[in-house]
Amino acid sequence: MKCFPYFKDKSRCREQKSAPELKGGMKTEFSGTESVTKSLCSDISPRSIPELYEEKAHKLRVFSFSELKQATNDFTRQRKIGEGGFGSVYKGSIKPADDKSDPVLVAVKKLNRDGLQGHKQWVAEVQFLGIVEHPNLVKLIGYCAVDGERGIQRLLVYEFMPNKSLEDHLFNKAYPPLSWKVRLQILLGAAQGLAYLHEGLEVQVIYRDFKSSNVLLDENFTPKLSDFGLAREGPMTGHTHVSTAVVGTYGYAAPDYIETGRLTAKCDVWSFGVVLYEILTGRRSLERSLPTVEQKLLEWVKQFPADGKRFGLMMDPRLQHQYSTTAARKIAKLADTCLLKHPKDRPKMSQVVETLEHIIQDSEEASCLQDCDGVSEDNQLDSIQMPNQLEPSESWKRRMTHLAKLGEHLEGASRRRFMIMQRAKVV
Repeated sequence: MKCFPYFKDKSRCREQKSAPELKGGMKTEFSGTESVTKSLCSDISPRSIPELYEEKAHKLRVFSFSELKQATNDFTRQRKIGEGGFGSVYKGSIKPADDKSDPVLVAVKKLNRDGLQGHKQWVAEVQFLGIVEHPNLVKLIGYCAVDGERGIQRLLVYEFMPNKSLEDHLFNKAYPPLSWKVRLQILLGAAQGLAYLHEGLEVQVIYRDFKSSNVLLDENFTPKLSDFGLAREGPMTGHTHVSTAVVGTYGYAAPDYIETGRLTAKCDVWSFGVVLYEILTGRRSLERSLPTVEQKLLEWVKQFPADGKRFGLMMDPRLQHQYSTTAARKIAKLADTCLLKHPKDRPKMSQVVETLEHIIQDSEEASCLQDCDGVSEDNQLDSIQMPNQLEPSESWKRRMTHLAKLGEHLEGASRRRFMIMQRAKVV
């Protein structure tokens, strides 16, 4: 899907050769007058993104362009593993900083100088990923920033994610379908990543582009949020929102943000609600190839309310009914709360995490009970109704003997009645 047009920064710095300088603060794009934001999640610690970045920037490795050129075999097409608004992504191999360990696989994102996203988004990725540290956020290893006669070169180096994205596994039939258990794990991990951005840092970070293609999966299918080019600091203390130019992806951006340009953490919550339904249904948020009435996912799922009898008809057929209906209904209800019209009515991501944890726990306990019993509910019913024919129980023998005697009694009574009627006719 395409991203919305964004407010272009006309004052790009072309002299930058190393780490992005953030001392002057981070400016946001206002529909009116531009203003420096200094959002706080705590009144005790007023540090901003630039201050946090200065503290942690030394952890990032600065690469030369020649190093990354060699790591990707001169950015050959065979090493290309993805492409987006920022540019192309290549699989590479680099030597560790200590040069003692074995080479490690990395993903190298190379700025497309003709793309919609440019230097501004590159800086945003460096500064935000430079300060965050969470198991559900992709790790930024380092960057490259070179200005030469041939123009600027802007590259980012991430940990390599071998299982690509959630989008690939949900919508690309070339991949085997994700199991119900794995889908739940991915939902929980992604929710924990967003909750960390919203509530786990000294400053609030609004991701602003949560979608299935930005949820990457490692070798164990642990989800990690990637692509922080559109991320922004949250509102300053005492303010309810940040007014920005509208950017994001069609089908995922909250309608209140599109209409007003007012950005809050609840915009990410809306986007998460969309992905909840994508995981349940196996359908994209917007699919032009489907009939008109089915193209918009959020409109289509209204036919299948969580408490309705037709709910199962919307579930991903690739699951082949191998899922907990109770858990699926609860997730659909959670999605509905994330998609409420008024942002204030939507839950916080920490509340979403708590709800998902309860759903997963209940689902696992139900599964464990079934496994411990050894048979399903249907099989248990069958075992009650159908005694073992090879080794009948004593109670079953007694019951059959009693029924046989009743049959003999009825047969005898019928025979006597017949004889009486015959005698009556003779007389």
